[in-house]
Amino acid sequence: MSNKWKIIIALLLLILFLSLATILLPLGDGIVLGLVFAYICRPIYIKLKRWDHIGAFIATMFIVTPLVIIIGIGIVEIFRQFMFIVENQTEYIRILSDIVRQVVPEAYSAKVNEVIWSSSISILSFISQLGFISYARGIAMLMINLIVAIFVCYFLLQDGEQVYKSFIKIVPDELQDLMEEYLKELDTILGGIFIGNAYAALTVSTISVVVFYAFGLSHILALATLVFIASVIPFFAGYMILIALSIIRYFEFGLQSAIVFFIVSSIIIYAPPELFLRPYLVSLKSQIHPIVLMVVFLGGGFVGGVAGFFAAPMILGALIAAYRVYTNTETKESTFTEELSA
Repeated sequence: MSNKWKIIIALLLLILFLSLATILLPLGDGIVLGLVFAYICRPIYIKLKRWDHIGAFIATMFIVTPLVIIIGIGIVEIFRQFMFIVENQTEYIRILSDIVRQVVPEAYSAKVNEVIWSSSISILSFISQLGFISYARGIAMLMINLIVAIFVCYFLLQDGEQVYKSFIKIVPDELQDLMEEYLKELDTILGGIFIGNAYAALTVSTISVVVFYAFGLSHILALATLVFIASVIPFFAGYMILIALSIIRYFEFGLQSAIVFFIVSSIIIYAPPELFLRPYLVSLKSQIHPIVLMVVFLGGGFVGGVAGFFAAPMILGALIAAYRVYTNTETKESTFTEELSA
């Protein structure tokens, strides 16, 4: 009888948990971003930990403020420009066709332009049907999730240790050592995925704002956001954005201007983080192959948006941490057996 009640209680708790997860699903982006922000802010918080609440606040504001400005305003600007392109699609398709005629040989340019015209019309017409209300709702939810991310980051920094201790208490005594080893390994992997890449990406995107402004580019924060996103993903790099901008600059101002922009931007934007910051953070690397992380980042983004973009590598890290703990345990047991046999 007692076992039946245990099963019933377990099912009720599962239903309650799933109901809570469903309620919080619209804020999933903010919760996941808050966890990522907490990882990024933790090295600073550790130095300020003796001040407790104030230390958590300073660490959160020091990192999260520029991130929110760059990501939030940048994404809003990207959406705004995208909607502008949708509203003026005919003009932009004509400009793209002119560029194709200049680059592609004449024998193929007509066919390429036909493909561009047909695909662009179908895609842009579908997007335009989504309407302004959907666009405005998306922007509003983005702002709400960014605010949620700030609060989640702050409270994880302040109370994360208590949450960890509370979780360890519910683990059976015989599994506590194994669970602590697993969580330590998971923490190392996630730190390697997020901290090193995020600091380098934040440095790159912040410097890019100054460089883009100096060269008189428009939509600076949107471009800085793209640089940040490209720099976060291992195996990608923000210089891919610079290549695209250099090509655009070539058509607008000529070859010399494009070369000068690419060389100056590459030296100023990428030399400091790539030569100094990433090597300094080499100890935080997750030791996961870059191509695996690239696929996981992109796949998570396609499936779950912003939350999926960062949650997918967390899931990968959890699986790899379990594998490493298992292999370490097997190695220790085999070593112990060999010593006994000897």
